[in-house]
Amino acid sequence: MYRINARNGKIQQSSYLTKKAPKPISLNEWTEILQIPKIQEAWGVSQEITPEEFASVCYGARFDFVSGSPGYCGDLYMIYGDAISGVPIALIRNSENRLEILVDN
Repeated sequence: MYRINARNGKIQQSSYLTKKAPKPISLNEWTEILQIPKIQEAWGVSQEITPEEFASVCYGARFDFVSGSPGYCGDLYMIYGDAISGVPIALIRNSENRLEILVDN
């Protein structure tokens, strides 16, 4: 079985042995996440906050997501505030390789 990687557009062989462990979000990815207006609104921050400051007030992880059925394969980001309340925000890459919120809560 093969899939197209949403991150780089390359065809890759899928494997059920793909590691599903969370991966750290890079500084560039935090910067991209922080530029999304709904993220700024949800955390009550402005674009003046640094990505490092933003990352210090939330939890975040990136997954190399592979759908168990036909569907999305690629980056899946989960971010969650520093208080136990609500649900995490999930982000995926769209067809233009830009991050977008998967479910708007």
